[in-house]
Amino acid sequence: MRKALTFSAIALASSMALAVPTAAFAADSTPTAHSSASPAVAAPAALKLSVSSGKPGDSIQMSMEVPDGSTNLSISSKALNDVKMTDGRGATATISKVADGNYGVSLTGTGPDGKKIQATAQLTVKDGKPAPTPTTSTLSLSKDNGKPGDKIQVTIKTAPNEKSAFVKSDAFGGQVNLKNDGKGVWTGTAVVAKDVKSGYYGVDAFAGGKKFDTVKFSTDATGPVTPKPKPTPVDPSHHKTPKGSVNTGQAPLGWVPSDAADNG
Repeated sequence: MRKALTFSAIALASSMALAVPTAAFAADSTPTAHSSASPAVAAPAALKLSVSSGKPGDSIQMSMEVPDGSTNLSISSKALNDVKMTDGRGATATISKVADGNYGVSLTGTGPDGKKIQATAQLTVKDGKPAPTPTTSTLSLSKDNGKPGDKIQVTIKTAPNEKSAFVKSDAFGGQVNLKNDGKGVWTGTAVVAKDVKSGYYGVDAFAGGKKFDTVKFSTDATGPVTPKPKPTPVDPSHHKTPKGSVNTGQAPLGWVPSDAADNG
C-alpha cells in the first residue's frame, strides 16, 4: 500500500514540474494580432500651371512634381490644344477656343512602383471681350395723329445685322415697308388712309419678322367745317329801274283799297 502511494506522489510531482515550462511555452507562442499590410502607394504628384487664367490662343507652361522613375506621363484638358511634353518634367500647350469658364487640367502617369499617378489643376478661360449689349429695337413716328392723306415719317432702329423692318396699321391701310441705311436705321413714309374713320389705331412695329412694339395713333376723319357763304350786297349802279317808275332805292308801294274809293 505504501509503494502505491509513493508512486502516486512521484507521478504527481513530476507532472507538476512539467506543467510549469509547458504553460510558459504556451504563453510565449500565443500569436500577436497585426493589421493586414496595405499595398505600397505611389508618392503624391502635383501639377502646376504658369498662369491661372487666359484667353483662347494664349500659350501656357506646366510643371509636374512626380516621383523619380515615373513613366507614361500625360496632361489633358478640354481647355488645352497641342499639349507637348518637354524634357524633364514640364509641358507646353495652347488654350483652346472654348466658352468662358473654369476647366480642369489632369496629369496621369505610372509611378516607379507601378501605381497610378494622378494630379489636377484649374484653368480659367476668358476671351477678354466685353459681352455684347443686347440691341433693343425702337419705333418712332413724326406725329401721333393725322387726317386722311397726311404723311407720317416712320423710323425704326434695330441691330445692324437685322434683315427687315416694317410697320402695320389700319390707319395707314396696311403694311408700310421701310428702307435700311445699312446701320440698322429703317425709314419710310406712311400715309393716313383716305377711308379711315376717326378714332385710335395701333401701329405695330416689326423687326426680323417679329413684332417688338405697338404705339397708338389717332385719326380725325371729319375734315374742316366749311362755313356758309354770306350774301354779297348789290352795287347801286347795278340796280335795274322798272319802266314807269322812279328808282328810289325802295320797293314800290302796293295797291290799297283806299285808292279804289278815291277813283270812284
